[in-house]
Amino acid sequence: MALSEKRRSQLIATNQQEYQERYAALDFPPAEELAAIQQQRDQLLAELSQQVEIGCHGTKLDMRNLAPGCRSGISGGWSCLFISGRCNCNCFYCPTDQSDLGLPTTNTLTFRHPADYVSYLERFGFNGASISGGEPLLTPKRSLGFLAAIKRRFGSNLHTWLYTNGTLMTRELAEQLRDVGLDEIRFDIGATDYNLKALRLAAGVIPTLTVEIPAIPEEAETLKRLFNELLESGVNHLNLHQLRLTPYNYPRLLPRNSRYLHGEKVTVLDSELAALELIRFGMEQGIELPINYCSFVYKNRYQSESARRRNAIVVAKSHESLTENGYIRTLTLRGERHLLATLQARFSENGFATELWSMSRSGEQLAIHPVLWPLVEPAGLQLQIDYASASQQAAISYRNPFSVVELSPRQKIIIERNRVTASIELTEEQAELYGRRFLVGRPDETSLPEESPWEELTRFERLSEGLQNYY
Repeated sequence: MALSEKRRSQLIATNQQEYQERYAALDFPPAEELAAIQQQRDQLLAELSQQVEIGCHGTKLDMRNLAPGCRSGISGGWSCLFISGRCNCNCFYCPTDQSDLGLPTTNTLTFRHPADYVSYLERFGFNGASISGGEPLLTPKRSLGFLAAIKRRFGSNLHTWLYTNGTLMTRELAEQLRDVGLDEIRFDIGATDYNLKALRLAAGVIPTLTVEIPAIPEEAETLKRLFNELLESGVNHLNLHQLRLTPYNYPRLLPRNSRYLHGEKVTVLDSELAALELIRFGMEQGIELPINYCSFVYKNRYQSESARRRNAIVVAKSHESLTENGYIRTLTLRGERHLLATLQARFSENGFATELWSMSRSGEQLAIHPVLWPLVEPAGLQLQIDYASASQQAAISYRNPFSVVELSPRQKIIIERNRVTASIELTEEQAELYGRRFLVGRPDETSLPEESPWEELTRFERLSEGLQNYY
């Protein structure tokens, strides 16, 4: 479903609000120019689709030979632990301040003890964990301690990797990382002006060697010249991610005269174009180095969906369900008591567990699980749909319903549930279309009406398709 003008306007307004008076200095190309550029990008994607594998609803390529950590991320089983907040480099593209050492953190939660983080990984079913920062090698003892604890508990059942700028890498440290079980190491060579000395120290020591850098448009030619050298140095994978603007990196990105795109966050237009061109170049030259473009929309959509889904399992009720996009969905039928009582009896007669529905005390509202939808005849009934999101919190806010997950006697996690939109009420005709599109095993994929509420419903039900629209 194409993004409506209303939704575009909402996102643009959000971007303007984030940057306030600084927004006016950003270069957003005019609509006609962007339409032409998007057409060129889509033509390039069409060409690449004949040679590479495009996946994750059209947001990620090349999928044929991804780094093991990336495969963990796609599955939704990845936890990233920011081991500290301090870095010894000053990259212009860094999205956040890197001056505070702090405590190991993930999803607003801090972990003083490796054992508690291991319990967290186990409780939420992760199959991959990365150590990031800051710069993890500024605190080698801390990084090694957490990695060792993870590997003692999970062994080969959980993939581990570490992000580094490489400035503190030594052969001895690479061997220490290997000895505690590190499976993969990722170097940001953009932080060191594309110097490969550090990654060569880890080559042949850490099982998987990956380079992960932003796709910087003005440095694309430099990177092309490095492809073969990366291979010869033992690099197994090259990950290119899309530059995005943040309030923190704004002062350093602005002088580079970048062109920007609106969206859920402001991103750099030419970063995406550079990444796609680098993939095409690699294919044309027959370079055997696997290249993966990690777009902002991929990261934003998939990581958010995974987090919502992971937490929703804790707080969703038995008559509720999760959408493809990880939101908690509540379906409530409203109508006369005798109609709802008849439905309830029908559910029982067909052998469904009583946990799959919930009747209100008044008998005028019946919340149902989607598995019951084929037994529902919407005539005379209204369908109300509610969506909620679940998130991890370090403390109780007392503003929303919550559940407590105990990791150890010293650490608990709060899973908080909050509504993400007002209730959506559908007519009988709309309810029938909604059921065919979103609730049955073989969904009706005919085009939805453009008017409300279909765009909003689709946004909560489905992961969006394709790379971002240019506007």
